Amino acid sequence: MRPKKKPEMLTEVELEFMSRLWELGEGTVRDVLDTLGEGRKLAYTSAATILRILEQKQFVTSTKQGKTFTYRPALTKDLYQSRSLRNLSEKLFDNTPVSLVARLVDDNDLSEEALDEIRALLDRRLRNGKS
Repeated sequence: MRPKKKPEMLTEVELEFMSRLWELGEGTVRDVLDTLGEGRKLAYTSAATILRILEQKQFVTSTKQGKTFTYRPALTKDLYQSRSLRNLSEKLFDNTPVSLVARLVDDNDLSEEALDEIRALLDRRLRNGKS
């Protein structure tokens, strides 16, 4: 039995399309194109190709009604965020989440309010006994 292939990560444009579908819940090529910013010019055929690639990668599913395909996310944004952070931790931070968090806290101009929120999240996690 071959090992299960790790899910792929999204390219920048694929992530842009997934973000629109997560916001919409579902949509056609035209629906997705309509949600892109006015400065974002993309041909209908290019957008359709991107959505087909997302379907091949199993990030979206589609149903056909007449000649029109309606696309739906196959995974939640939360799940993709978790997968992305895990991938980033493994590949860039030698699978040490502490290094990832330390870089985030050290390199960003976080406000006291943001640091307090992070501290509250950690405190809640420790109180709930999850380790």
